[in-house]
Amino acid sequence: NHGSAPLTLRSELPYQSTIKRKARKKKNGVITANVAGTKYEIVRVVIREMGFVKTRDEDETANLIWSDSAVQQEKIAELRNYQRINHFPGMGEICRKDFLARNMTKMIKSQPQEYSFIPRTWIFPAEYTQFQNYVKELKKKRRQKTFIVKPANGAMGHGISLIRNGEKLQAQDHLIVQEYLDKPFLMEGYKFDLRVYILVTSCDPLKVFLYHDGLVRMGTEKYHPPSDSNLSQLYMHLTNYSVNKHNEHFERDETEDKGSKRSIKWFTEFLETNNLDVSKFWSDISELVVKTLIVAEPHVLHAYRMCRPGQAPGSDSVCFEVLGFDILLDRKLKPWLLEINRAPSFGTDQKIDYDVKKGVLLNALKLLNIRTSDKRRNLAQQKAEAQKRLYGQGSMKKLLPGSSEWEKQRHTLERRKEELKERLAQVRKQISKEEHENRHMGNYRRIYPPDDKTLLEKYESLLATAFQTFLAGRAASLQREMNNPLKRMKEEDILDLLEQCEIDDEKLMGKCSRQRGPK
Repeated sequence: NHGSAPLTLRSELPYQSTIKRKARKKKNGVITANVAGTKYEIVRVVIREMGFVKTRDEDETANLIWSDSAVQQEKIAELRNYQRINHFPGMGEICRKDFLARNMTKMIKSQPQEYSFIPRTWIFPAEYTQFQNYVKELKKKRRQKTFIVKPANGAMGHGISLIRNGEKLQAQDHLIVQEYLDKPFLMEGYKFDLRVYILVTSCDPLKVFLYHDGLVRMGTEKYHPPSDSNLSQLYMHLTNYSVNKHNEHFERDETEDKGSKRSIKWFTEFLETNNLDVSKFWSDISELVVKTLIVAEPHVLHAYRMCRPGQAPGSDSVCFEVLGFDILLDRKLKPWLLEINRAPSFGTDQKIDYDVKKGVLLNALKLLNIRTSDKRRNLAQQKAEAQKRLYGQGSMKKLLPGSSEWEKQRHTLERRKEELKERLAQVRKQISKEEHENRHMGNYRRIYPPDDKTLLEKYESLLATAFQTFLAGRAASLQREMNNPLKRMKEEDILDLLEQCEIDDEKLMGKCSRQRGPK
C-alpha cells in the first residue's frame, strides 16, 4: 500500500488472543451426547455434524443418550429434565407383533371403520380355535385364502412362512397368523413395501412428525399370486431387506430409479408421472400412522407418567423416538400396516441408506431443540422448587373447617385462578415450541396435532375411545385430565376466563366492578 510499513507481529497478537479467548469461552456451553449404546456409524456422523460432543461411554449426564434397543423404565425415571433419550416406555404395545395385534383387535371392536388398515390377525395359541372356525367357514364357501405365519416376537424376516392349508397349524406354537394380502401394487412386476420414518417428540401432549422420504424395498423375484407351487419362494412374497439381500438377483444399483432399494421421494415422482394422487397417498399414510399411535398413546402416557411422577403436564419430554413403519400398498394404493420397528436399522450398506437415514436423524435432532442452556435452567429450577418446598411458597392455603361461605368462594376462585395461570403457561410454552418446530421442520411434517380442525376432532374422539378401551377403571386422574375442557382452550380463551375471575374476585372483595378492557 504505497510503501507503507508491513504489519508487525505485535499488531496481530491482540486480535489472536481475543480469538483464543472466545474459543475457550464457547467450549463451556457444549451439548454432550452418549452414543455408547449404538452400533450405527451414521448416528456418530450426525452427532458430529450437529456440533455435539461425544462423552465417555459410562457418562450418564449427557444431554442426549442414544440406544439401539429399548431402555429400562428405571433409566428413564433417573434422567434429569434437561436430558433426552431416544425411546419411550410402553411403545412395545405397538412394536411387538403380538401386542400390536391384541391392541388393534380391541380398537377394531369399537371403531371398525377407522381401523380397517390391518390384515385380519390371530394370536396363537389363544385364538387358535377362532382361526380354525374361520378356516372351516372358508371351506364351506369353497374359498381358499393364503395366510402368513410369523413368530410373535420375531424380526428381520426370521421364521416367516406362507400356508394355504390352515388346518395344518399347531395350537401350541406362539405365533401370529395373518391373512396374506395377495393383490399388492406392483412395480416393474415386483412386490414392494415402504419403510416410513416417524418421529414422536412428546406423549404429553402427543406430537407426531412424518419424514417426507423413506425407503422402497422390493422383492427380488417377479410376483405371482400365491399358489401351492410358489409358497416357499420367499424372495417373491417377502419384501424384507434382510431376506432379499441374500438373493443373487438383489440389485445394489446406486441410481435412484433402479435397484432393489429405492427412495419414497422417487416413488412419489413415479406416482405423479403415472397421474396418481400423491397428496392422497401422503394423507392416507399420515392417517394410518396417527391412528396407530393413538392406540399406543394411553399405554405410553401412563408408563411415562409412572416413570416421571411430579413432572408438570406440558413440560419438555425427556423421551423421543424414531419409529420405522412398514407399510404395504394394495393395487388400489390403499396402505396396510405390516409392523412397526422401535429400533429401525440405521445401517448404511448403500448410498440411498446413507442419504435417507442421515436426513431422518439430522432433521430429528434439529426439531428436538436441545440447547446448552437446558442444563443450567434445569439446575436453577430444581433450586427454586427446593426453596418453595422449604418455605412453603406458592402452595395454596388450605381451607379451614368451619370457614364462612365468603371464604369458601374466595378459596374456589383462587384455585381456579391458579389452574388457569398454570394452563396459560403451558399453552404459551407450546406456542413457543411450535414456532421453533415450524422453523426447523426440514423434511418432516407435523401430522399430530393436524392443522385441519375436522381431522383433529376425529383424532381426539378416537383418543378418548382409546383411553376408555385401554385404561378403563385405571389411571382415573389421567382420564379426568383428558376430559378437562381447559386442555382444548386457546390462549385468548384462558385470558378471558382469567379476567372474569379477577372481576368476580373484586365483587367478592366489595370493590367497584371495573369495565372489561382490552387484554
